[in-house]
Amino acid sequence: MAARSDAELDVVMRFEVLGPLRAWDGDRELDLGFPQQRALLSLLLAQAGRPVGTSAIVDALWGMDPPDSAVNVVRRYVGGLRRLLEPGLAPRAPGRRLTRRAGGYVLQVERLEFDLLEFRGLTEGGTRAVATGRTAEAVSHFMEALRLWRGEVAMGIPASVRAHAVFSSIERELVHTARLAADAALLCERADEVLPWLRRAVALDPLNEPLHARLVATLAAAGFQAEALVAFGDIRHRLLEELGISPGPELSSAHMRVLRQQAPSGEEPGSQPSQAPSGPAEALVRPAQLPADLGAFAGRRAELSRLGEITHTVSAGPGAPVAVLISGMAGVGKTTLAVKWAGRVADQFPDGQFYVDLRGFDPAGSPMPPMEALRHMLEGLGVPPERIPRGIDARAGLFRSLLNGQRVLVVLDNAWETDQVRPLLASSAGCLTLITSRKALPGLTTAGVLPLPLDLPSVADAHASLVLRAGAERLAADPQAADEIIAQCGRLPLALAIVAARAQRHQHFPLAAIAEELRDTHSSLDALSSSDPTTDARAAFTCSYQLLPPDGARLFRLLSLHPGPSIEAGAAAALTALPVGRARLLLAELADAHLLNEVMPGRYALHHLLRTFGVEMTAAHDTPAEHQDARFRMLDHYLHTAYAADQVLGSQTNHLDLPPARAESVAGHFSDHTTALVWFTAERDTLPAVIAYAREAGFFTQAWQLPCCLQEFLYSQGRWELLVAIQRTAVEAARLDGSLRGQITTLRKLARALSDLKQFDESREYLDLAFIATRELDDPAEQAFTHGTMSSALLEQGSYDDALSHSEAATQLFRQAGLPYPEALELSNTAWIHACLKNYAEAIMWSRRAIELTQKIGQPIPEAGAWDTMALAHLELGDAHQAISCCHRALQALPPGERFRQAIVWERLGDAYEGAGDHPAARSAWQQSATLHEQLERPEAADRLKAKLDGSAKSGPDDLA
Repeated sequence: MAARSDAELDVVMRFEVLGPLRAWDGDRELDLGFPQQRALLSLLLAQAGRPVGTSAIVDALWGMDPPDSAVNVVRRYVGGLRRLLEPGLAPRAPGRRLTRRAGGYVLQVERLEFDLLEFRGLTEGGTRAVATGRTAEAVSHFMEALRLWRGEVAMGIPASVRAHAVFSSIERELVHTARLAADAALLCERADEVLPWLRRAVALDPLNEPLHARLVATLAAAGFQAEALVAFGDIRHRLLEELGISPGPELSSAHMRVLRQQAPSGEEPGSQPSQAPSGPAEALVRPAQLPADLGAFAGRRAELSRLGEITHTVSAGPGAPVAVLISGMAGVGKTTLAVKWAGRVADQFPDGQFYVDLRGFDPAGSPMPPMEALRHMLEGLGVPPERIPRGIDARAGLFRSLLNGQRVLVVLDNAWETDQVRPLLASSAGCLTLITSRKALPGLTTAGVLPLPLDLPSVADAHASLVLRAGAERLAADPQAADEIIAQCGRLPLALAIVAARAQRHQHFPLAAIAEELRDTHSSLDALSSSDPTTDARAAFTCSYQLLPPDGARLFRLLSLHPGPSIEAGAAAALTALPVGRARLLLAELADAHLLNEVMPGRYALHHLLRTFGVEMTAAHDTPAEHQDARFRMLDHYLHTAYAADQVLGSQTNHLDLPPARAESVAGHFSDHTTALVWFTAERDTLPAVIAYAREAGFFTQAWQLPCCLQEFLYSQGRWELLVAIQRTAVEAARLDGSLRGQITTLRKLARALSDLKQFDESREYLDLAFIATRELDDPAEQAFTHGTMSSALLEQGSYDDALSHSEAATQLFRQAGLPYPEALELSNTAWIHACLKNYAEAIMWSRRAIELTQKIGQPIPEAGAWDTMALAHLELGDAHQAISCCHRALQALPPGERFRQAIVWERLGDAYEGAGDHPAARSAWQQSATLHEQLERPEAADRLKAKLDGSAKSGPDDLA
């Protein structure tokens, strides 16, 4: 088949993300492949026409724990999508749909073939209709747009990818359009038409007060006054319950209008604001207020590209004015980027360029009132002081009138809040407003201002910036010192500028000496201080910190005690002894102020310089006793929550005598296997750091008990290297804690993890120590557990007879101790040992005994292991069909998320199908197993499965016992 032409591509394809992710080739719906490939397509569609970097794709698909092969896997998925979207495309041909550009990939789609672009076009049409007073036409546009909304955005891709910011942004667009539709419908008495969409929008954004205000007003306008009152009561209760606040003025006003049976208020579309009474509205001067461009600017290619797209939209022709909010933490380079871009495109705005420092975070003063900012801009337009109106509405009206029909660029730097900015926005088509702020200012973005969050520059960009400031030759002479300076500065442009200035002032200082100074003062910001508060890291951070409410400031300080890479509301609540809801709200406020970075929905991280600043602040404001209490609550939270999750995962062998939980520790509780697994997955990088921190801080009980709670989860994920690392810490902590039972438990768990890594000699040493300790303790249960671990280790070595002896001893001791769950595990283990000894009839008998016990006590994991063993035994006895049945029973028994065990059973099922002569089913099962092994980063197992798929390998000896 020949590759299609561009014209053919434009006709036959159709893509949808405003609901289930779907694609059609003509009338034929396409099979979009594996979940990760579907997720990649959705990411590209959500950013259609714009390059999506490979690193951004990897982050979205795998989060903070990508496999080593992630980039290659992305390339394979891209290749699969190209073949899907352009059948007949020659191998290695670039294609027209999905092209590589700027270190990433671009998907090209047209408006009429993609529901999201159609939706945006219709929303823009409705917005223009409102602006010109055609409200009935606007409602029709908005309704047509909302009919494209068919359900949860990008439904059908993994939930972890759906949580990506691009999909949240699309959801905000849906909510915004529903809100616009409601406003227009209220003005032309068509409220009943928008109600279904308004209800869906409220469900999507349940704490959005302006949206609820429109729901209340729309219900009343449609004749449902009683339901409007109920809706107000529901949101009032929810705001109080979840945020601890009462309804704001807009929502309260909507409620009062319903009570008074007044018509919903609203200005007539196209009405003009009040203007100054004097003279015609004509600009007398062409302002040119942009600051000088000092030239020390590097990188930011993605942000510059986005600003280029936006500016092109403004310059392309008639349309709405555009405003962009550049937000980010102190010192990240917001002003530099805004001024650099403004200077680059100033000639595209021939009627003038404004620059206003709104002083939102000025260490020497208070934020500039919008009245003063308007006066500054009106004077810049040549308006005499006596003609400038006194009221803010009149000033804003005159400003907008003077800009009518003009092409003007406005830079509003260092904004403090939404209400400070809103009156300053240019409303004339052809105008561009660039706003910078340390806050996210959601009130602006929900009103249509385009967000451009500014993150830290890449290492390469940070290096380029340092080269510009300190000189290429100097960095080339000591690249290792340059790399350390970048790392110690956390890639923060302000910090790099301070260090580079010091290097320039002292040309005779080696870079290595400057790097050493940063290293020696890593626990303070002294090396990044300056007599000028505008170039002092501590002063910059202090400006943001001082504006926090007391609870927010205390949370920020105590977050510096948290050792992990990220934190969620439960742990933050434990640190501060606050309710979880309050902690969640404060975390969001800190993120809005860019004192935290929301790395995933509900998870927050501190930049390491902000962490250092937090350490300084907590040392100054909180006592050592308060520090110790906060640490104890935090560790208490992690230990009790991990133990609760571990018990739900089925780890009935993990019996720990935990210290009592404090009420302020807000330990988590889990109702099912899935929620427990989700928690462990989210905390998998934080918990090892917490364990190391507990050991170093002298909390030895927590330092050995917490690793014990991770054993089952990490085993289910195949993370044996990490298991070994944390159990080594646990063994030492148990010894320091003086707990003999703790030493036995940790020695045993470390030995098991080492045997899984084939480190048999060291494993045997720890097991011998565990046996000595169990005899001293004289506890039959601990002896049974140790026999069981010894059996597993000997099994891994291939010493089947000795393994069987220890397994039988463990089974008998567990039965005597009245511990049915570990007894069931050991029965399953015994069955597998018999299978390894080729005693297949014995293996089936022991498997049945294990299944009978597990079903009686309701424990699925040992049951799955027994079914898997029975499958192997039947397969070896020549009964492939019975083996297939047993594999399906094993898969049914395994809880969701047990990827390692699932991978083993899928491989066995493939072997059974192959034995039955069903080759397609065998290949499908093997492929499923290979995919799981790839996700678990087990390349050897994945290669074995690929060899099977090529028809060149036999089954290996993996098991679930």
